[in-house]
Amino acid sequence: MTDVNAFDSGVLHLPSVDREGKLLLHEQVAASIRRAIADGEAAPGDKIPQARDLAAVLGVNTNTVLRAIRQLRDEGILEAGRGKATTVAGTPDRSALISRARDLVDFGASHGYGRGELMKIIAELP
Repeated sequence: MTDVNAFDSGVLHLPSVDREGKLLLHEQVAASIRRAIADGEAAPGDKIPQARDLAAVLGVNTNTVLRAIRQLRDEGILEAGRGKATTVAGTPDRSALISRARDLVDFGASHGYGRGELMKIIAELP
């Protein structure tokens, strides 16, 4: 295992990437960060290392790490902005909720419902 200083209160343990594995490198990096958060190594509000530092420790290109961070941001697990520190925004459970919400929006759209209409339907649920 590779230890990466994640934040003031602890260490983020990320396994080395498997270059012969079936998962793409950025997917492996995202999965490692997701698991570290699920294991409680980082909590909402905690900062994670900069992409270039993670890349150096993991032996991958910085763009690989940035792609993983974008994926986790899209899942609602990380918050990342230009010139800002990357922080933990939620947990994998939150990610699953966001994924299901996206599925609902897509399903609603395919049946002619807009987001506003879906929100109204949800608000009316008991």
